[in-house]
Amino acid sequence: MTQSILRMPVTATFTSDQFYDLCRVNPNWKLERTAQGDLVIMAPTGGETGARNANLLIRLGTWNEQSQLGVVFDSSTGFELPNGANRSPDVAWVKCDRWNALPTEQREKFRPLAPDFVIELMSPSDNLAEVQAKMQEYIDNGVQLGWLFNRSAKQVEIYRPGQPKETLQQPAYLSESNVLPGFILKLDGFW
Repeated sequence: MTQSILRMPVTATFTSDQFYDLCRVNPNWKLERTAQGDLVIMAPTGGETGARNANLLIRLGTWNEQSQLGVVFDSSTGFELPNGANRSPDVAWVKCDRWNALPTEQREKFRPLAPDFVIELMSPSDNLAEVQAKMQEYIDNGVQLGWLFNRSAKQVEIYRPGQPKETLQQPAYLSESNVLPGFILKLDGFW
């Protein structure tokens, strides 16, 4: 996903509500906000990336429908991280108890919490170092598990708090019973 960064002067800060309103009045733009307040303008993904992203979302959603352990979110969902960044992972999941603890009005806007689990899927135009930094930002802000799919290298990078990044070469499946009990993501045909 190609992105452009609009640097913002220190005097041009947005509150969470103002950033939400900015996104609402510009529905054709996918915007994120860095912890420094800069705006990240994301371009749409291509067909191959979009199809694989939808497949990952469906598989997590199917497991969640059966387990009823949390709530699944797509790439259009914004999360306000504790460091002030507003991010939209390609796929996200939040445990039920954390989601249900939010007041209804906070559920309608950008959720002021880090998901428990995130997936990012590299597009051919993505910069690996930038996406890796985003994954580390998720972990540093409370995400318990992150999977970064790099199809061109046929790798998955696994991020967990307090642990070094783990890189798997063309795995047949992924699972993590501590965060996603009983979820097995089969990757046959993915690569």
